[in-house]
Amino acid sequence: MTSIAPHITAFLRERLPIERRVSDHTISSYSLAFQLLFAFASERLKVGPSALQLEHIDALLVLDWLQHLETKRGNSPASRNARLAAIKSFMRFVQYRVPSALEQVQRILAIPAKKTDKRLIDHLSVGEMQAVLDVPSPSSRDGIRDRAMLCLGFTVGLRVSELVGLRVDDLTLEPTPSIFIRGKGRRQRALPLTKECCKALRAWLAVRSDAPVPELFLNRRGVEMTRSGFGYILHQHVKVAARWCPSLLQKRVSPHVLRHTCAMIILQATKDVRKVSLWLGHASIQTTETYTRADPSDRLETVNAMTPLALRRGRFHPPDRLLAFLKQSSLCGDPIEKDATSMRA
Repeated sequence: MTSIAPHITAFLRERLPIERRVSDHTISSYSLAFQLLFAFASERLKVGPSALQLEHIDALLVLDWLQHLETKRGNSPASRNARLAAIKSFMRFVQYRVPSALEQVQRILAIPAKKTDKRLIDHLSVGEMQAVLDVPSPSSRDGIRDRAMLCLGFTVGLRVSELVGLRVDDLTLEPTPSIFIRGKGRRQRALPLTKECCKALRAWLAVRSDAPVPELFLNRRGVEMTRSGFGYILHQHVKVAARWCPSLLQKRVSPHVLRHTCAMIILQATKDVRKVSLWLGHASIQTTETYTRADPSDRLETVNAMTPLALRRGRFHPPDRLLAFLKQSSLCGDPIEKDATSMRA
């Protein structure tokens, strides 16, 4: 039997941050997957999590755990696949550290991911986005900060992790306003800023107090803003904006929806998916193509460019009700005539 604790420790402390150089968010996501798996295995096998052995984590247990995630925890197929990806990554790490577990590892690696629905992305219209931006008050410190965060997140199309991770020295206002972004997968990009965005950022910098942290946006305690903190702020402003923009009540507005909204506006303005990909910092243009499925204007141009076939003209004339009744009666036969026929027989 092989204890799993040393291997999982090496995976999280050496393999991911040092050898793979993954982000802290990835490590956190993987750690949560292992917490869920070990808690399930501990309850199933009646063994403490620290006493779990590598041999306990077989393909059958992993399959039962995946089913548990969907049925008991209510996880979506996409979340289920993300948890499975974390386990597979660990098993690929284990297969050369514990050669005796190769067959067990291969069985787990053979577990297929579940197909997910390719839904259209959620995004806001220009009017809905404007309603949200109009909510924060420019006369309070929190309102000035929220205006700058919302404007920057929407205008630049930032991920929430990119937004809260921005530092003061990432911002350049003179001579050419721009922002330096450390994106997903350690991909860096620099993007220009609009005049309105610069105005909002200057207003925030004027009231931002000196803080021991380098992050650009701070919470009320004077430390860096968190992802959940920005999500809460956005949720509160959307609730207020929905009072005069009722269509917001029909949408679930998350921080990532601001990024989608930015992408859709750029796509509709430029008609170039490559520019959208570069602006958002996507690793593959295939990721960006999801926005083309949500943009009906592109299909409209296709429809207008086609030469439709002509259809024969004509109008539908419904049958007369009286004639239809008489026709039905003739098929059924006259009851009087039926009686006479039976008497003659």
